[in-house]
Amino acid sequence: MAADVNMPTPVVSAPGNGSATGNKTASDKTAGIADNFQTFLTLLTTQLQHQNPLDPLDTNQFTQQLVQFAGIEQQLKSNDQLKSLVEIEKSAQATQALVYVGSNVAVDGSKAQFDKSATWNFHSDKDTSATITITNSAGQTAYTGNFSLKQGDSSFVWDGKGNDGVQWPAGTYTLTATGKDSSGNNVAISTEVQGIVDSVDLTSSPPLLSIGGQSYTTDKIKRVVRQKTTTST
Repeated sequence: MAADVNMPTPVVSAPGNGSATGNKTASDKTAGIADNFQTFLTLLTTQLQHQNPLDPLDTNQFTQQLVQFAGIEQQLKSNDQLKSLVEIEKSAQATQALVYVGSNVAVDGSKAQFDKSATWNFHSDKDTSATITITNSAGQTAYTGNFSLKQGDSSFVWDGKGNDGVQWPAGTYTLTATGKDSSGNNVAISTEVQGIVDSVDLTSSPPLLSIGGQSYTTDKIKRVVRQKTTTST
């Protein structure tokens, strides 16, 4: 068992493009208000044509009504456009999520799916002596060990063997890492899970990536990597 201090090589993944149509209900409402606006103008024009010259309409009043009506129409059109932008954004998120299927990625987390091997990444703000503990889904300790971690990023690959050399079965395992510096002060160690994106649930908003049986949103992805790990027995 060993801690690999070399991070996997990052691979840049370009975001996808997407498009979507606007909400039909909102469009119908906009069309309806536009029809009413035209009707309002027709009635206003007719009223002006047939007004009593001795008792004309209050110019300020009907002008104010006209401005208010136009403002409402513009607001509804703006809402319709915003809804269209939201739909476009959702489509773009779905397209971007699909790009990750089959990729090896690192995400924030401590639970990893073990099947022949499992990989966790660490980040420490300073050199630290870390105690690493791996437990199964039932809370049983599968492995524990002490390692020296350098400041920055490092990775840990577990081959599934416990401290007694017994091979643990495939399943979901949780890693916890606690550290202390040379003065005995606690050092925070953040953990990431590395695994293959098996599928994408597009029915969720935002879409969910399935990695080792766990679900993550795309904003949890820290990097897309090539498989580069080292194990020891």
